[in-house]
Amino acid sequence: MPGAGPCEGCQGAARACVRRPKTGQALCRSCFAAAFEEEVASTIAAGRLFRAGETVAIGASGGKDSAVLAHVLRALNERRGYGLRLVLLAVDEGIAGYRDASLAALRRSQRRLGLPLRVVSYDELFGWSMDRIARHLGARNHCTFCGVFRRQALDRGAALIGAHKIATGHNADDVAETVLMNFLRGDVGRLRRCTEIMTGSEGALPRCKPLKHAYEKEIVLYAYFQGLDYFSTECVYSPNAYRGHARTLLKDLEATRPSTVADLVHSGERLALREDVRMPTQGTCQRCGYLSSQSLCKACVLLEGLNRGLPRLAIGKPNRLQKALLMDGEQPEASTQEEEQEGSQQRNQGPRTIDF
Repeated sequence: MPGAGPCEGCQGAARACVRRPKTGQALCRSCFAAAFEEEVASTIAAGRLFRAGETVAIGASGGKDSAVLAHVLRALNERRGYGLRLVLLAVDEGIAGYRDASLAALRRSQRRLGLPLRVVSYDELFGWSMDRIARHLGARNHCTFCGVFRRQALDRGAALIGAHKIATGHNADDVAETVLMNFLRGDVGRLRRCTEIMTGSEGALPRCKPLKHAYEKEIVLYAYFQGLDYFSTECVYSPNAYRGHARTLLKDLEATRPSTVADLVHSGERLALREDVRMPTQGTCQRCGYLSSQSLCKACVLLEGLNRGLPRLAIGKPNRLQKALLMDGEQPEASTQEEEQEGSQQRNQGPRTIDF
């Protein structure tokens, strides 16, 4: 910050080193960190996210968002006496060269924080690694499988450690991107839920977003000023993800209108639907018992498509596969000759089917 003047937080006792993207205040390092932590504490209080005595699983990936979340929650828990038991929970998707490095960064942070760490993997839970799934899928749809499996893996890992809630590192930019994505896809159900700070009140393990109102730029600054160790390489399967296009659009809009992130989050929060609009009703999956708006949850459908050697059928026509699964394991016809050949090869390998 060239030519920085006195800090506006400590009234000139120190020189300012950053101008906050959110408020425009010129602050020194310590005042910026204090302001950032105070805003997270206000978000927690306003949303009534935690209660004393709860075990909170912090979804930790080794990236900047989860590193900052773990650091801030630990500090606030000690300073403000929240009375929480904090546990780092990581998911190993089985992506060689990417997840290995991020887990190494997470373990370094774990030693610094002194918090327990639990790692669950796709391979142990579903019998498939993400690399193996990608080889069967080809060049597309990786994030569809990974996102669905990751969500259920977090739920299962949290259940294993006896957690009452899961805290994720989703920030304001993430929420704004999700609003954009759901609007562009016309997904009214998700558009209505994506800005909620707490989800899972209908039977699933509650999830909360303590960093919901924190800008990504400020999270990076906080991590830098606190000297946090985190992993910042992009996932090898993410360049084709739809979210990346929404992120690019958001950055372009933000360059023109700095308040774009906050405006999108606010718009999502204020969304109103006509009373006659039918919303999906939440029930439970007949196979695994997890929350689902269909007879079978998406994770079960995708997993069965993999186990039958028809992964693209599970994506393209899920209703067809769901119907077959509900009819005592009837084998659906492959939609293409390529899927038939792939299914034959997969059956010859004898994949392990996981019942859960």
